[in-house]
Amino acid sequence: MTASVFRAARPRRATRRPPGRIAHSVLCGAAGLVWLVLPGMTINSDAAVALPRTPPVTATAAQRHDETSPGYLALPLVAVGAAGVLAGYGYVRRTRRSRTRTTPGGGPAPPSASWRPPPPPDELDGRSTELIRLADDWVRTSREELGFAEARFGAAAVEPFARAVREAEAEFAAACRMRERYDHGVPEDAAARQQALAGVVGRCEEAGRLLDAEAAAFDELRGLERGPGEALEVAEARFRKLAGRTGTAASTVAALRERYGPAAVASVTGHVEQAKDRLLLATSRLNRARQSADSGNPRAAACHLRVAEGAIAQIAVFVHGVERLAEELSTAERLVPAALGGAEADLEAIRRAAESATAQLTGDPDRATAPTPESAKSRKSAQRTAEGPAPETATASDEAPALAAGTPSAAVPVDVAAGELRARVTHADLELAHVRVHAEPAAGPYDPLATLRRIVRATAPTGTRRAGVLAPAEELVARSAVAAADDFVGTHRAAVGATARIRLSEALRLLPTDPQTSDTLARQAHDLAEQDVRLHGNPCTATTDPSAGATGAVLGGILLAEDPDGGPPACYGGPRTRGRRRPGPAA
Repeated sequence: MTASVFRAARPRRATRRPPGRIAHSVLCGAAGLVWLVLPGMTINSDAAVALPRTPPVTATAAQRHDETSPGYLALPLVAVGAAGVLAGYGYVRRTRRSRTRTTPGGGPAPPSASWRPPPPPDELDGRSTELIRLADDWVRTSREELGFAEARFGAAAVEPFARAVREAEAEFAAACRMRERYDHGVPEDAAARQQALAGVVGRCEEAGRLLDAEAAAFDELRGLERGPGEALEVAEARFRKLAGRTGTAASTVAALRERYGPAAVASVTGHVEQAKDRLLLATSRLNRARQSADSGNPRAAACHLRVAEGAIAQIAVFVHGVERLAEELSTAERLVPAALGGAEADLEAIRRAAESATAQLTGDPDRATAPTPESAKSRKSAQRTAEGPAPETATASDEAPALAAGTPSAAVPVDVAAGELRARVTHADLELAHVRVHAEPAAGPYDPLATLRRIVRATAPTGTRRAGVLAPAEELVARSAVAAADDFVGTHRAAVGATARIRLSEALRLLPTDPQTSDTLARQAHDLAEQDVRLHGNPCTATTDPSAGATGAVLGGILLAEDPDGGPPACYGGPRTRGRRRPGPAA
């Protein structure tokens, strides 16, 4: 029993002396091969061999010694076969023992220490939405600081860092696309949906990795910790220009409100006040950066300068938003009469095409050449009801474009499809008549962008082709909505959730190809972002210096809100390097 205990305590090797077994098998095989070949080598030799003298023998005995006996060939073959059998038996036994043993030397390898089970779906869902929000912040912050570096060093010097921002933005857009499909039930399989969430997480993490990989080289290029002298001058020059434009923006908003009404300037309401708040923050931080640099604390100077740069970048967003809206309203005002006339002409062409197609199928030549009294009656009804409220625009079906071209749909009876199209045309007439009345100068202020949007959506269910002036009108409306939503999300990023960012990303993706859907998604994103900000409340109740604009800085994502005073500034990079610029002890 004692011996068995010691044998159990002795560590067993993974394999039991495989080199000895292999050597033994090889030796036996070699010996058998030599034994098999040696007689042939001796018999076939042509050279004469001298032999000692022996007494004469009989002829029968001599013949027996000269011929090769079968026993000489059989014995080597038996030896080789026995060696092969022994080697195979040892290999099979050793393999079976290694598979069935339970000692530490055998069996399947234990899982790696770094291996972790996949997270549950709920945890993966929450992580994907959180990373979408963070990845968007990483990209926006990196783009802001990149603008200041480009103003100082030029586009060629910052191209590697700009490329990293573009690649990270592409990864973020792909993650938003995957999440949007996931929210709409694609894919349907549970395992595939979990893989989709893992893909969203992976895309966002890759975006952060791309930015982190270039953060050190970007810091080396800027050299703020060595002394923010030139960078501080660039920021102060941009600050002075924006301070003058902020005053002009205030008078611009007042003029737009008077000319077009309060609804027309709703997207920029509060922009001037928030720009002034960021001006206060930038003034305070630029002064502190100059003081820290003069006192020999470049680290604190770099921290304050980065906060000032973030504030200056958002001042530019607010001011440019007001200036852009003024230009968009002026352009839309010029487009409204042409768009209205083009839409009415398109509706008349669709009406005649539908009537001609119906006449050809029913064999009535009169209806194929002249408009029906019903169409004239509908136009008169549209004029009478123009003063009243118009119902919401219906969604277009697949049969409308075919009927507009004179080709009936095979899936729907001709009379039903033609009647539906006539109803849509009648409804579009009502909408356009309402627009025409309210767009008259005598009717008072109106929102040209909203009017263009109403014209475009009124004619969409009828299957009209976006030709002539309707195409630029549709594009102008969509670009305005996307830009307004992007400005709001960027300047309130600390409070805006993932859903609004996903909608905005999809709106940007569809803007070149589907402006109407892009416009819808952008307006949804804007509404969701405003709801998030209202629910978020005051993000900086514990700040020690609220008068210096710290509340707006935290809400806008300029400060990371990791400390009671607002925390370190956000800067170029992803999760590993973001917020690395903390002030020194003498800040």
